[in-house]
Amino acid sequence: MRAGTTKTARTVGTAGRPRAGAAARLLAAAQAVAAVVVLVRLARGRRRLPPLAAPVPDTSPDTGTGGGSAAWIGCGGTPGGGSPEISVVIPARDEERRLGPCLRAVLADPAVAEVIVVDDESSDGTARIAAACGATVVRGRPLPDGWVGKQWALHQGLREARGEIVVTLDADTRPRPGLFGALDAALGDHDLVSAGPRFVCDGLAEQALHASFLATLVYRFGPIGPPAPPPPHRVVANGQCLAFRREAMRRADGFARVRGHMTDDVALARTLAADGWRVGFLDAGGLLEVDMHESAAEVWREWGRSLPLRDVTRPAWQAADLAVVWLAAALPALRLAAGRPTRLDLTLLAVRVLLTTALRRSYARPGAGVLLSFLLDPATAVRLTQATLRPVRTWRSRAYSLGRPACADAVTRGARPAPPDRNAAR
Repeated sequence: MRAGTTKTARTVGTAGRPRAGAAARLLAAAQAVAAVVVLVRLARGRRRLPPLAAPVPDTSPDTGTGGGSAAWIGCGGTPGGGSPEISVVIPARDEERRLGPCLRAVLADPAVAEVIVVDDESSDGTARIAAACGATVVRGRPLPDGWVGKQWALHQGLREARGEIVVTLDADTRPRPGLFGALDAALGDHDLVSAGPRFVCDGLAEQALHASFLATLVYRFGPIGPPAPPPPHRVVANGQCLAFRREAMRRADGFARVRGHMTDDVALARTLAADGWRVGFLDAGGLLEVDMHESAAEVWREWGRSLPLRDVTRPAWQAADLAVVWLAAALPALRLAAGRPTRLDLTLLAVRVLLTTALRRSYARPGAGVLLSFLLDPATAVRLTQATLRPVRTWRSRAYSLGRPACADAVTRGARPAPPDRNAAR
């Protein structure tokens, strides 16, 4: 009986080993493909477009005509003479604690002609703070069915704006002098400009988790400022700061066309790119800071909610993007922790360390959190997978029931306006 049992066990074990070996070889091959994909995407960083820079001040003598520049308005002041050139629109819902520093920085910039704060039915003192600083406060109307709050607020702000150029900012942004002039200059080569900021993350855990999430974006889409525009369905953008020409956006009806998307910024960029717009995602780290979250728990909950880009990405691309994150980032860290890294794992970990060095420039005060962020890559992969499979449909105390998540095809549905007139006088 024992001999027969032993022989059976050996037979089962012999049959199981080829299957296990085949699975291991398949996993190794998939990881090698993911590694090649990541390396190709990272290689684009060597030819990135230059970062946004503040325009050189015009030192020519003042002729008394104002030189065509926008009038300056300060906190509590009123616009001076001349036609508005740059309008800044800030959607705000319960932003009493964060709005003040943003407004003070915007209102101090001489390139800005008007600042519009759209109070999206706030329950705090958002409107009061905005008015006290001298911004124009637009009382947001009730949210229509099928709209997400931010798009509705921006849609209303755009209708009120008078400037030739409109810049939209989130309340947690901190613009520096020269940002708006740089955005104006960038619109000479683009129809929609999205600015990548420096992030303010003070705690060790908050910074490490944020940097790990940020690394997944680079692995999936490459570094900011690609030299050649990607296809429309792979365009990405940062909705914290967008710039465009007012009339072109009104004709495109951009915010209305992406009214139901939780990932509003990418939905807008991909929709307009499909129309023929030149969309630029440019580094503005020297001119813009953003204090997005107050803790690691908030980074996990809020940024992890939006980064999968589920409602603007086809299922096949979602699966491919998650596979790259798991195979090229999470798996090497897990094997290192288990003490069993392969040569490919060590190579990918070395690549991740080099990326960490580059990511330090994305933070206002980079610390040990950025350096240690690769240790959290497995947790980040789990969060992205979770948010892809069970997307959150709530934001700022509002719950949205917008039906089946949209894919990239749905982003570009409907009438497609002609691209902006690129030969128009500016």
